Amino acid sequence: MEQKSGAQISQKSFLQSVFILFFLMLAAGVLTRVIPAGQFSRLEQDGRSVVEPSSFIYIQSPEYPVWRWFTAPLEVLASPDGLTLIVIILFLLMVGSSFAVLDKTGILTASLAGVVNRFGGKKYLLLLAISFFFTALGAFLGIFEEVVPLVPLMIALSYSLGWDTLVGLGMSILATNVGFSAAVTNPFTIGVAQRLAGLPIFSGAELRLLIFFAAYALLAVFLTAYARKVEKNPKISPVYAEEQKEKERYSGFRFDSMVQPPRLRRALLWLGFFFVLILFTVFSAPFLPALADYSLPIVGLLFFVAGLGAGLLSGVQKKTVWQALGEGAAGIAPAIPLVLMAASVKHIVSSGGILDTILNAASTAFDGTSPFVASVLIYLIALIIEFFIGSGSAKAVLLMPLLLPLADLVGVTRQVAVTAYCFGDGFSNLAYPTNPVLLISLGLTVVSYPKWIKWLLGLWFWMFLLSLAFLGLAVALHYGPF
Repeated sequence: MEQKSGAQISQKSFLQSVFILFFLMLAAGVLTRVIPAGQFSRLEQDGRSVVEPSSFIYIQSPEYPVWRWFTAPLEVLASPDGLTLIVIILFLLMVGSSFAVLDKTGILTASLAGVVNRFGGKKYLLLLAISFFFTALGAFLGIFEEVVPLVPLMIALSYSLGWDTLVGLGMSILATNVGFSAAVTNPFTIGVAQRLAGLPIFSGAELRLLIFFAAYALLAVFLTAYARKVEKNPKISPVYAEEQKEKERYSGFRFDSMVQPPRLRRALLWLGFFFVLILFTVFSAPFLPALADYSLPIVGLLFFVAGLGAGLLSGVQKKTVWQALGEGAAGIAPAIPLVLMAASVKHIVSSGGILDTILNAASTAFDGTSPFVASVLIYLIALIIEFFIGSGSAKAVLLMPLLLPLADLVGVTRQVAVTAYCFGDGFSNLAYPTNPVLLISLGLTVVSYPKWIKWLLGLWFWMFLLSLAFLGLAVALHYGPF
């Protein structure tokens, strides 16, 4: 069967997420019958609603029947969060479709081949360049699942340069994950979370650029050191025995012999022009209030036009382009009910009158902690939830409405809360066995999950320390604008 293009949410992953979110909906509904209703006063501050910490009072529980627990995913579209959710859903569909076209038409692969061929025999410079390429894809464009089809290509390249399967995984899916975590303008995490937080979209990029380069430097040192060891003594590779047959299968692979789209140059020019527009929108939105409220749908539309236009200009049959567009939309469509179910958890506790009671209890638990400790706790909450819900956008919709008022109460800026959430969402993506991208990527190779984790632990330890260091810096700087 032909592999579908773009990000494809597997049936197993979808059903697992539905089960977990449905359980959370039921738990939220039960809590409305157990926890007394309460309410904070809220003030308008700089155009946004913030909680007044000392204003909490208990109130009479509102009438909220059980059957509405199950209709909450639909009701949430008519709630105050409804417009934001619709924008997020349309954004996911447009970006998912766009990347599917770039994948199926071979534009992504051809672009990568150009990078490989440009560096010739400078193998370690090539390793750094490819790792940076994939890291930047994750950090700036939010690409993650879309890289999976490129994993075998990177493993073949790694073999041809005298390295092993782990280096191939490291400079492709691992590098993308590091970028996705140390996000600069990742629309799926930074974009969605900031919109939910009421922050200017993609604001605070200066500090995130510093985080990005620091995370890339750690990855570069880790991969280069390991590749040199394997080149010197291939038998130290944890998968040396398993990959001998694989190396024979890839022995004839060459990047310069790959078929490219007939009119690649024209497609790349179109793509480059729209990426410039996307970057302009991303970086100017924090400084142009008129643009800030619309930047997420604008970026989504630009992505869509960029991918579709590049596909049509590439010389590939139009039927293939339209097929990719449909596959991309169908692949990302299961995220829609997940987003609505995630949003309904907050809707249920809010409609049942217990949201502020929960916030009051949580802020009491955080009472006496420093803003730094509070930011670390937000980070750890995101790490824990990541084990159950892999989708960054769905998790943002679930967590941010609950974490942001809590951040307001304990003196953590919303920008710091978004950063802590993104750290927790991202760095664990390739560590948890519940993440389908990890399982699919390993399934394409001879690497077992235990060997992968053992290889990765050293890097993740330093990434965790790096996260804590930047959270401390963000708290000290009162990272904002708020």
